[in-house]
Amino acid sequence: MERRVVITGMGAVTPVGLTAQETWKSLVAGRPGIGLITRFDTADFKVKVAAEVKGFDGKDYEGIDVRHQDLSCQYALVASDEAWKDSGLEDDAGLDRDRVGVYVGTGIGGLGSYTVNVDTMRQRGPRRVSPFMIPMMIANMPAGEISIRHHLTGPTLPVVTACATSAHAVGEAFRAIKHGYADVILAGGTEAAILPEAVAGFTNCKALTLNPDPATACRPFDANRDGFVMGEGACVLVLEEYEHAVARGAHIVCEIAGYGNTADAYHITSPDPDARGITRAIADAVSESGMKPEEGLYINAHGTSTKLNDSTETAGFKLALGEEAARSAHISSTKSMTGHMLGATGAVEVMASALALEHGIVPPTIGYAEPDPACDLDYTPGEAIEAELAWALTTNLGFGGHNAALALKAYKGE
Repeated sequence: MERRVVITGMGAVTPVGLTAQETWKSLVAGRPGIGLITRFDTADFKVKVAAEVKGFDGKDYEGIDVRHQDLSCQYALVASDEAWKDSGLEDDAGLDRDRVGVYVGTGIGGLGSYTVNVDTMRQRGPRRVSPFMIPMMIANMPAGEISIRHHLTGPTLPVVTACATSAHAVGEAFRAIKHGYADVILAGGTEAAILPEAVAGFTNCKALTLNPDPATACRPFDANRDGFVMGEGACVLVLEEYEHAVARGAHIVCEIAGYGNTADAYHITSPDPDARGITRAIADAVSESGMKPEEGLYINAHGTSTKLNDSTETAGFKLALGEEAARSAHISSTKSMTGHMLGATGAVEVMASALALEHGIVPPTIGYAEPDPACDLDYTPGEAIEAELAWALTTNLGFGGHNAALALKAYKGE
């Protein structure tokens, strides 16, 4: 028997807030987290801006080992602590922890720890490399550390699909609970890659904006967009089987009702210009959800502020939903404020979609000023709006041709 899946907890560390609620308030207010890069000297770099997490110090949090945990892992642990507490499960003495898992991924992993140790080896020799280098850099460690921290012994794995990582992590967790493999899963993603090496690499593959003005650098769907702004942080969501949540009186934010996972099989960095992959992912999520595209739909778009992504995604909405339904949907890109958080971005956008449904508020796309004929839908420019929302879609596309779409339903206490 297929089971219903709901969200009962949320935690986040983002460029616009150190908690889930701080992040949501900033998104609704249209408050951006993009600024000039402070992590390293950008004198020799074409790219000058990023969306850095501000005011975070792992030493301020209980149980964080800043010497032996990569920053990406620290972000994930703090977000998981918040989500776990928010769900109320930490106080559930009867919880069967063999039925609780962790699906937390990262697009790049502990790149900062790797680069530090490479420099150490070159300057001081191989004997000076940290014995913690490998566990600090490998991509499964955030999921492993979270499971250890909360003593969760159910199905646990990372997902690595570049910019679609945490959307796929949430989607695969949804499927695992829906089909009975777990009762609860902490799902999401993390990233800490605002580093010289990563910025240089993304710059040279022509993915990042060269606009040095933080106020206009990220402008999804705008005619003058020229690349994404790198972000960082983490988001972890508690997904729970519906009856399990109801039985313990949990606060239910929304229901996850559909998931699509497809590949373009087209190019290592560019999306399929015919939008076939993302169209099928959206169509699969919508079909599984049973929702009608024309009824109270909010779409949190991938909306990276790159020329190809935004136009391809717009085409995918029209093809999957139908022209009329796509035009009636409220759409926004919260990346206009958080930047592109890479492996963490999908989960943050699921969280924003869930809270949009709960509060009846559509967060805005900021920076949008000049319409693009190839992007001609309602992108909620400038300011948040109140709306009667029945359901939401969130979409993510990753290098390698990975596509993810998730459908969420508003929860009315039924």
